[in-house]
Amino acid sequence: MLVFQSPNLLPTIFLILLSVSLLSGLFLLIPKVPLNFVRTHTAILTLPLLAALIALIFHNGSVNFGPWHLDALSWLLALFVLTISFIVQRYSIHYLLGEHSYRKYFALLTITTVADSLAWLSNDLRLLLLFWGVTLIGLTILIGLKKEWQVARNTSVVSGRLFAFSWIILLTAVIWITHETGHWQLSQVLSRNSLKELDSWKKTCINLLLIAAVVIPAAQWPFQRWLLDSAISPTPISAVMHAGIVNAGGILLTRFAPIFSGDAAQVVLLILSSFSVLMGTGIMLIQVDYKRQLVGSTIAQMGFMLIQCALGAYWAAIIHAMLHGLFKATLFLQAGSAVHHHKSTIRTPQPSSLIWTIIGAIVALLMGGGFWLTSPKDGYQLISALILGWSVLLAWRQLVANGNGNLGRTAGLILFAGAGIVFNLVHTAFYHMLDKTVQIGIESPAPATIILLFILLAGSSLGLLFNRYRSSTFFTVIYLWLLRLSEPKNNFFESHPKYLTRLLSQGGNVR
Repeated sequence: MLVFQSPNLLPTIFLILLSVSLLSGLFLLIPKVPLNFVRTHTAILTLPLLAALIALIFHNGSVNFGPWHLDALSWLLALFVLTISFIVQRYSIHYLLGEHSYRKYFALLTITTVADSLAWLSNDLRLLLLFWGVTLIGLTILIGLKKEWQVARNTSVVSGRLFAFSWIILLTAVIWITHETGHWQLSQVLSRNSLKELDSWKKTCINLLLIAAVVIPAAQWPFQRWLLDSAISPTPISAVMHAGIVNAGGILLTRFAPIFSGDAAQVVLLILSSFSVLMGTGIMLIQVDYKRQLVGSTIAQMGFMLIQCALGAYWAAIIHAMLHGLFKATLFLQAGSAVHHHKSTIRTPQPSSLIWTIIGAIVALLMGGGFWLTSPKDGYQLISALILGWSVLLAWRQLVANGNGNLGRTAGLILFAGAGIVFNLVHTAFYHMLDKTVQIGIESPAPATIILLFILLAGSSLGLLFNRYRSSTFFTVIYLWLLRLSEPKNNFFESHPKYLTRLLSQGGNVR
């Protein structure tokens, strides 16, 4: 294994294999290349993926290799993005067969994901801007790939404008930082001597620019519309978008953590993200369209990820981004087979379920309290303890308390315990992997924690009230507002018979 100890060997092999996969994708654009080459292309995609995995296992701390900064976080992000790309492209071989843009789809998706992985490996801020810009352009083209569909073109135009706006804001922030510090290399920009060059007001202004550049691609309020409208995109594109690109906000803030941590701008991000969590959760609960339910869930999950960044828990935000990406990609890829079964009979609650619910409340209290007592006493850990206790209670009610008889409760209890063990193992593994790589943020200001606690408690209270008084006027107003917010606008919806006739005559289909 001594060959893997060379600091330059694995990065060189990885970059060569990444270039080969990129050329393979471009090779598909040649009309004379048979479509069967798509299978060969997806096989080639596994090569840089395996190289990133080996590098993650055998990496030697942080290494600067030319314009690249390679550490555990860089290799993990590259592995994650390339894994999502491989899974989605392998899935699309049969799913999109027959589409007019079949070849272009694989080439664009390869370019987009390769650029996305290189963006997080870059130590040079100019390269980061370049590759992130290519990622946003690739995503814009993918959204509007079905050019014969007017709604796709409209969505692509709106998304492209917002992406361009967010990229220009990021460019402004980077130019400001480099002008003040005199460096383009991120590792030098984030050094203590460089950070001393930033006055308090300059630091806050730069952080506000970073927040604006982050909340747009993360589809946070008030920029959530582009993601809701992109639900019309083919399912594999939605999977890549929600799994590997929308969550880039947490990654970007993690990279700039030394500048962002301990600044008043954290409170601004906290308020925007908290509102987005409530809004996204509401959309998820009231929508009947399965893909829009998933979009609402993504808005809420990205909001919570940015809350973690606002509270200085960057390692938790990265773990959240990884696990959410894998989970959401799975949900989108199986969206076509999602069927809701409605039972005609109403189950009468069993008297014993109350006892099991009380037991679940005790378990939730013990787990949340135990987590709080054994963790560092900061604002994020308090929030985590509350969320953990609430999640445990909900999971217990669904899996154990509401189980069908003793056999059902026993099976639910085993599943509950197994899920808890797996979560703990995964959480611990990620924590140790990122322990010395991800910046440990400065504890967030006390007002930030108080604001978040108030928002969470107020949101939970409103949810309980709405569930109890569903016939109230206030509930109806909120319901209709969320429904209108999550439904497409007039220029994003085509249901006229002439349009449907034209779409069918062109061999189009909605996926």
